[in-house]
Amino acid sequence: MITMCSSSGLLSAILLGYFLRLLQLLSTCLAFSLVASVGTWMGAVSNWSVFIWCFCFLVTLIILIIEFCGLQSRFPFSWYNFLITYACYAALLCTSASIVYPITYIWFFPHGRSQDHAIAATAFSCIASVAYASEAAWARTWVWLGVITGYMVTVPGLLKGLETFVAGVIFAFIIDSHLYLHQPALVWCVAVYSICFLLAATALLLNWCDCDNRLPIAFPTFLLGLTLLSVLLYTTALVLWPLYQFDEQFGGQPERSSCNDGLIYSFCTWDQQLAVAILTAINLLIYVVDLVFLAHMVFSRTEDQLRGSQFPLLYKS
Repeated sequence: MITMCSSSGLLSAILLGYFLRLLQLLSTCLAFSLVASVGTWMGAVSNWSVFIWCFCFLVTLIILIIEFCGLQSRFPFSWYNFLITYACYAALLCTSASIVYPITYIWFFPHGRSQDHAIAATAFSCIASVAYASEAAWARTWVWLGVITGYMVTVPGLLKGLETFVAGVIFAFIIDSHLYLHQPALVWCVAVYSICFLLAATALLLNWCDCDNRLPIAFPTFLLGLTLLSVLLYTTALVLWPLYQFDEQFGGQPERSSCNDGLIYSFCTWDQQLAVAILTAINLLIYVVDLVFLAHMVFSRTEDQLRGSQFPLLYKS
């Protein structure tokens, strides 16, 4: 009876996974098709949104083909860990496109077919976000039940994913080098974003490839060191970026003037600078939460080991 129930539950989970992936395929395909069909694809933000929808559609299609052909075991890494990681990132990416695209574009289109297609594309992007988030939540349930394992559905994994995602959004805003090349302090901030992104990505890749057990120290201790370094680096960026972008004494612009960049479907330079400052603060907060959680995990484990090592000492003469 237990075997029948577990088999039925596994079959239901598989069917739910296929349903969610078909919904993801349909919604992302409709999102970029609606934008491309009426010429509402213009500007850097639109390019980024269309890239997100096309990328998610392509990767989801490849995943479906691999699962239909039963090729999961051919890969040298945990397939379920990859699925969880991808679902989390795809949910974040589609959510960002669902927010940034309508804010930047819908209000500029006149009432008519172009605006209707942009609104519909945003709606399907929201549906894709919900579908990917539902897959991540579904995977988290199966991790709790012990059926599958996945680092990305743990608190440290989710925080590491958020850190790399926010850094990726920062990179999208600083793609124009004129924002920082004129000041060495701002170049340092960009270096901080890059270094911390690489550190977090390295931690994710080590766990994804099952290489975390090959480190000379415990993996949580390794993560604690990386996170502490990232907190220190991001603190310098949080101080220097607003100082050199918004303080007149350091050549900054304290107030937003009229946007004279000549681009309708884009962000003004001052808006980009402000967005990077806000995202820097958000990512620093995520790193601090990650640091506190990892410190509690490491010191709790160390304390338990010390308590366990005291019992043999009681029997020594």
